[in-house]
Amino acid sequence: MIKLKNFSHNILNNISFELQHNQNLIILGSNGAGKSTLAKVLCGIIPSPILIEGEPLKYHTNRKKLINYIPPKMEIFDEYLTLEEYLELSKINTLLEIKNSLKLLEIEHLKSKPCKQLSSGEQQLTMLATALLHNAKVTIFDEPTANLDPQKSKNIFSILKSKLFHQKIIITHDLNLAYRLGYNILYMKEGKIDFYDCSKSFFEEYNLHKYFGNSVKKVDNFIMVNL
Repeated sequence: MIKLKNFSHNILNNISFELQHNQNLIILGSNGAGKSTLAKVLCGIIPSPILIEGEPLKYHTNRKKLINYIPPKMEIFDEYLTLEEYLELSKINTLLEIKNSLKLLEIEHLKSKPCKQLSSGEQQLTMLATALLHNAKVTIFDEPTANLDPQKSKNIFSILKSKLFHQKIIITHDLNLAYRLGYNILYMKEGKIDFYDCSKSFFEEYNLHKYFGNSVKKVDNFIMVNL
C-alpha cells in the first residue's frame, strides 16, 4: 500500500491519497499541475512522509527493489555507452534476459548503437526496457508513450496492460491510453488533487466536460480529441 497524507511542497498543496498494493494508478492533469513533482515525491527524490507497505520510504533498506521512476527523457553523459551496456546497468531484480527485453520492445537491432545516437522514440523504448530489467515492486512511468509512433504506442499499451510489472503508476497526457488501461485516476489541478476515483467514474461525460470542455469526446470505446 502507498499512503501520503497532507503533504505540501512547492507547487503541491495538501496532497493525500492511498493506493492499495493490488491497484494501478493513472495521474492526469494539465501542464504545470504538479504531476511530475508528485512522481518525485512518490519515489523519494523529494523527501516526504510517504508510507509504502506501512513503513516510511526513507526507512526501507533496499529502495532500489521497492520503487523505480522512469523519467520522460533519457540523460546520458557517456557518448560511447551503447544501448546494451546501458541495460546491463539496469538489471537489478529480475531473471529476464536483456535479449528478451530487447525483443519484447522490438529494439534488438539497436543494441550496439550508442545511446547518444538514439532517436527520442528509441530512447523512450530503452527506458521501458530498463524498467523491465529493474523489476521494482512499484514502477512510475512519466509519459511512457511520448515520442512514439502509433504502432510502438500500441505495443507499449499491451506491455502496460500486462502483468510484466508488479504495480504501475503512469503519468500521461494521453487520455485514450488512460481510458483503455482502465486504472484508477488521480487528476491534478494547480498542485491539488481535484479527482481521485475509478476510471469509469472519471470518464463520465460530466467529468470530461468539467476538465476538458469541448476539446475531447467519447466515441464508441475511445477518447478522441475534438478537432
